[in-house]
Amino acid sequence: MSDHRAQVLRIKRTFDAPVDRVFEAWTSEEVLRRWLNGMPGWETPTAEVDLRVGGRIRIVMRDPSDRTEAGATGEYRVVDPPRRLVFTWVWDDQPDRPQLIELEFSERDGATTVLMTNSSIPTDERRESQRRGWDVCYDNLERLLALSRSGWST
Repeated sequence: MSDHRAQVLRIKRTFDAPVDRVFEAWTSEEVLRRWLNGMPGWETPTAEVDLRVGGRIRIVMRDPSDRTEAGATGEYRVVDPPRRLVFTWVWDDQPDRPQLIELEFSERDGATTVLMTNSSIPTDERRESQRRGWDVCYDNLERLLALSRSGWST
């Protein structure tokens, strides 16, 4: 059943990598294509980043088996490397339902914690779907960071 109130999703995840690398994973087009795909087996053929306040982010994820796509576009509101990113997030299938993603990065003893707040999600169902998607993305990022300790070319 849908809830008419906007939903908030908070995820806190710690990665065994320095803050600069984790921040770069969120802001490099090449690196985003390697981990930001919210379904197992999907790919991310489009990752566009104009990293400045007012700049645009565009992500398109695709199921290679049937070419189904899920895309979103946003605008950066805060860019504070390597501590904070805030951007809008508008799914292609819900252009009238803008969301907000706030990311806070903190490093301790070589590990980086990311606190993500995804707000203005329109329904409980969408929030749970996005939670599952972000969990897959963060699992992908964890694997990528482990495999590429010395550089992204791995």
